Amino acid sequence: MAAMKPRTGEGPLEVTKEGRGLVMRVPLEGGGRLVVELSPDEAQALSEALKGATS
Repeated sequence: MAAMKPRTGEGPLEVTKEGRGLVMRVPLEGGGRLVVELSPDEAQALSEALKGATS
């Protein structure tokens, strides 16, 4: 039987290239991770939106 590990949101934000797209893993408060698959165009649009929100 596999060992049960607690699910935590601790850890870095990760983005990896998988196939033609990008997979972003975002740690969540309260545990777990949000996993989002993006196309390169969607990642660029997200980057621009985040820059606009933080400047």
